Amino acid sequence: MARMHFIFSDTVVLLFDFWSVHSPAGMALSVLVLLFLAVLYEGIKVGKAKLLHQVLVNLPTSISQQTIAETDGDSAGSDSSPVGRTHYRWYLCHFGQSLIHVIQVVIGYFIMLAVMSYNTWIFLGVVLGSAVGYYLAYPLLSTA
Repeated sequence: MARMHFIFSDTVVLLFDFWSVHSPAGMALSVLVLLFLAVLYEGIKVGKAKLLHQVLVNLPTSISQQTIAETDGDSAGSDSSPVGRTHYRWYLCHFGQSLIHVIQVVIGYFIMLAVMSYNTWIFLGVVLGSAVGYYLAYPLLSTA
């Protein structure tokens, strides 16, 4: 039966069978890896918000979704018009944002599953990594 309380231990299996920790040095390395993943998660979260803001600022306000749909129907796949190019750029940005979102979700689930090992050192590493990541990444939102 799995433990349902936090323990201080230097032995744990994280995420996969090959990530088995049996020493204090291995635990320290595992905590550092998860700390880095938590920083990366926060960075991706802020980066995704900044990218969305840039896309919305750079998208022409005179072009609506209806205009894009009408132009695509008239041009039959031709990207020669400005509206067609804008639609193509929007599609590429949306595809990129979707990929970034998938990466963020995967990293988030990995972090969650690692914390569910109920190892206190792992938990503290994730919390510290999240705090450091937020501290480093949040100021990037206010820069242009």
